[in-house]
Amino acid sequence: MRIAILTGGGDCPGLNAVIRAVVRRGITNYNYGMLGIKRGWAGLIRGDIFPLTSHAVSGILPKGGTILGTSRTNPFQPTESVEENLAAIKSTIEKFGIDAIVAVGGEDTLGVANRLVKEQGLFVVGVPKTIDNDLGGTEFTFGFNTAVAIATESIDRLHSTAESHNRIMVIEVMGRHTGWIATYSGIAGGADLILIPEVPYDIAEVCKLIKHRHARGKDFSIIVVSEGVNPPESSELITQDSKLDAFGHVRLGGVSHLIAAEIEKRTGFETRVTVLGHVQRGGSPIAFDRVLATRFGIKAVDLIAEGKNGHMVALQCGKIVATALDDALGCLKEVDKDIYEVAKTFFG
Repeated sequence: MRIAILTGGGDCPGLNAVIRAVVRRGITNYNYGMLGIKRGWAGLIRGDIFPLTSHAVSGILPKGGTILGTSRTNPFQPTESVEENLAAIKSTIEKFGIDAIVAVGGEDTLGVANRLVKEQGLFVVGVPKTIDNDLGGTEFTFGFNTAVAIATESIDRLHSTAESHNRIMVIEVMGRHTGWIATYSGIAGGADLILIPEVPYDIAEVCKLIKHRHARGKDFSIIVVSEGVNPPESSELITQDSKLDAFGHVRLGGVSHLIAAEIEKRTGFETRVTVLGHVQRGGSPIAFDRVLATRFGIKAVDLIAEGKNGHMVALQCGKIVATALDDALGCLKEVDKDIYEVAKTFFG
């Protein structure tokens, strides 16, 4: 058996831990030949494949990013020749004798994996990876908790300058469709207000809460905002530009500036913005994500050995289990309303 692994979509802490676990499990337990696919689905199209040995993955556990590289390439992108892409993928698989693929990615990467299984008859097992933690079927995705730790530390640091200058600090974190990072880091960092895509907000109520804080002697406020939140009194998401990626997504970012400007205008309090952006993706994964990613990688190889094509590994009730890609991709995992209610206890 020859197993190939790829990483697709945005990078996040823990990818190398998955790669390491897949390679070590494949070689040590099953004597599989292990291959690395460079830059996600692009590498499978171009035939950019190389051997992965135990030596090649030695020492990569604590490293951020991915030694395989990544991209947002979509073999089924309508603007390209889909037939040529699929023919190239089959040619690569035949050339390198690939029997199964481990695809590490989020909804887009795993969506491609699911189509390749159903429409092209490939053997693919998925490993869930999204820093937003919004993929269905699994309680957590690796990288999310590291992003929360980074955001929490940033909030802690911003508390100091907010209190020193009597400012309102608006911190924008990742979260295209869901507010998992905002909610968790906001609770952990003692935020005074958390705005997430799942819960509509009224900018007038936001300002009312801030004024109430000042009236009772709190001369500063910390507001955590997901990048996918609508701007004040509008339904249009704020984007960095109009360019779409291969999966039809625009780059979000900047809504916090509009929120901050509206707060300052309505309250008269000095307001500043910090957009954490890609810093949330970088650096070494925390212990939780190293362990989770390792458990995912090991289980992925076991699923291949068990013949569970078209499945994804997942964390459910503390156990690593298999779930069908169809089920995992079927719904967006929104923030648990009970968790958000915990956060609301400390608003204002």
